[in-house]
Amino acid sequence: MQGQTGSIKSSFPAQVVVPTQAEQVVSSPVSGLVAQLLVLQNEIVRPGTPLIRIASPELGQLQLQLLQAGARATLARQASQREQALYSEGIIAQRRVQEAQAALKEAEAALQQAKAALRLSGMPAETVARVAASGTPQDSITLTSSQNGIVTAVAVKPGQRVDNMTALLNVAQTDVLWLDIQLPVTERANWRAGTKVMATVAGHETQAEILSISPTVSANSQTVLLRAAIDGKSGQIRPGEFVTVELPVAATQEGWDVPLAAVAHDGDQAYVFVRTADGFEARPVTVAARAGQLVRVQGELKTGEQIAVSSVVALKGAWLNAKESQ
Repeated sequence: MQGQTGSIKSSFPAQVVVPTQAEQVVSSPVSGLVAQLLVLQNEIVRPGTPLIRIASPELGQLQLQLLQAGARATLARQASQREQALYSEGIIAQRRVQEAQAALKEAEAALQQAKAALRLSGMPAETVARVAASGTPQDSITLTSSQNGIVTAVAVKPGQRVDNMTALLNVAQTDVLWLDIQLPVTERANWRAGTKVMATVAGHETQAEILSISPTVSANSQTVLLRAAIDGKSGQIRPGEFVTVELPVAATQEGWDVPLAAVAHDGDQAYVFVRTADGFEARPVTVAARAGQLVRVQGELKTGEQIAVSSVVALKGAWLNAKESQ
């Protein structure tokens, strides 16, 4: 018999979740009407991918303010140039030049503010510049993705009216995903934050790192939440998916992995039958974990000792009879 490390795996239910820092909520920057949805749920997007088009009267008002501010800035610039020319010819006092320059600065600040308001409404900077130069307003804005990811949720429909800051859809990066694993309370002492394990997720082995273990216990299921980050590519699993995760049992725990049939019980105490010179000896052990037809036991066992894996029922009967006759 030889000690094993991590050969027994236990199965636990888990949900695939997106790290909080990897999810982008796209909200409406203005009140208006959802004119067009340009993506579907679960669609993969890239930076700059059009997501949704919003038609908004509020947008028209912001563009009007931009055009008015642009016109005032143009007049203020012309007035400043004219006053400077008159002052150079000695016709007016310097005070009028200073007043004209101050008025120009105020007009340019108002123009920049109007441009910033449009950018905050979701209009790209190049579109703002085009509207300011052409004087032709846009009747809608198209919101785009700022990151690679997948559309995990779409909260609105075409034709729906939305208010400012209404959540429209979610885009999540899937390069790194988390697993929220429901772990029995009795198992929580076996895991530590920072431990790297090879987990089997959706039939594929993947390396994961344990991030944290919840300090609270679910009252309904008597489980704790073990959160692990999947290293590297997450394969075919998707955010929100419920999966079964197989984790190696207590990789640092000393023990021996033996067939389930090799373990006999007398009441609550487990035993294995170890071969000796005179036959077999019942040796008490503690069952640390079990998975399928394998169990991990701990006890006063030595490497190289042989244990019975068949006819255990007969050995148990003979042992119990011998105990009763003593």
